[in-house]
Amino acid sequence: MGRTSLKQTRQKEIVQAFYEVSKKIGLENASLAKVADHMDINPSLVVHYFKTRDALFSGLISFILEKYNDIYQANGATYSTPKELRALIENLFSRKWNKLFDDSVFYSCYAMTYRDKKIRKAFKALHDSLRALLVDALRKAKQNQIVDISNEKVTAEVIFALVEGAYYYLGMVDSKEEYNTKLKLLKTQALSMLKIERNGQG
Repeated sequence: MGRTSLKQTRQKEIVQAFYEVSKKIGLENASLAKVADHMDINPSLVVHYFKTRDALFSGLISFILEKYNDIYQANGATYSTPKELRALIENLFSRKWNKLFDDSVFYSCYAMTYRDKKIRKAFKALHDSLRALLVDALRKAKQNQIVDISNEKVTAEVIFALVEGAYYYLGMVDSKEEYNTKLKLLKTQALSMLKIERNGQG
């Protein structure tokens, strides 16, 4: 039991270091040796826990998912009130969501999906997991009769298109006022799709 716990701790430390190195010099330039150098440990120790760079990349994907999971699990939300669901949408369309993970690393991961089938598969699994979390939240809200939607999967897809499109484009917007205005517009569209307002403020 203790060994497994130590292994998981070490792996998390290495993945965190991989993320920090990628953030500093770019994902494409991050290597097992550079991660070891960043941690001031022998490269063989990194190889012991992650045999290849692909394995370490898979760990990074899991790290991203863990970060995003926090958005959905905040305060143990059960989505039994309009307030809880509205808070989720607020978080999705907020700096909190956008700053969970460095944009340069995230989009470097995305760019690599065009060159590597394994990476594409891992990245798709990440996105599928995030969508599944939103579908589950909408399903609970629908069962609790706080939203009026016919298909939670379709609704989740459209909301994610709004979220991902927003951050791809807004990453190039320097004006804080323009950024906030456009983000508010898209968030309002997502909320109107859910028809939360007609169910009260919660």
